[in-house]
Parts: sequence; structure tokens; C-alpha cells
Amino acid sequence: MEKQIPTPEEIAEENRKLRLLRLMVDLTISLMYQTNLTRDEALDHFEKVRSFALRLFPGKELAFELIYSPRFKSVIRDIYGYH
Repeated sequence: MEKQIPTPEEIAEENRKLRLLRLMVDLTISLMYQTNLTRDEALDHFEKVRSFALRLFPGKELAFELIYSPRFKSVIRDIYGYH
């Protein structure tokens, strides 16, 4: 099975989606640090970002779990401690 080479438009769209996801992750982490969210509210925001990411990149659950989940878990642990 031969892999198709992505077009410049497809590459640009993928890059746009990645920038959007990166922005969403950064803003959510900023929100967690700068506001008085409860731990449950922070976890809810994490789940919303995860859901957003999977809408942008269907089928990429493992990638999200490997790249972004550790970052969020570290922030939540930093702010709220171990639970």
C-alpha cells in the first residue's frame, strides 16, 4: 500500500490545527494557574481540551495521551497536589 504525499494545502491545514490545539492547551493551562478553579473544574477543562483535540484529530487518542496528558497531569498535581 502506497502512502499518498500530502498536498501543500493539507500540510497548511494540519499546521493550522496544530497551532489551534497548542493555543487551546496553553490558554487552558494558564487558566488553571491564574484562577481559583477547583480540582474538578480543572479536570473538566482538561477533558474539554482532550475532546477538542480529538475532534481536530480523530483517532489520535494515543498521541494526545502521550503528548498532552502528562503536561496537564503535571500542572494539576502542581496546583492541587496528589489525590
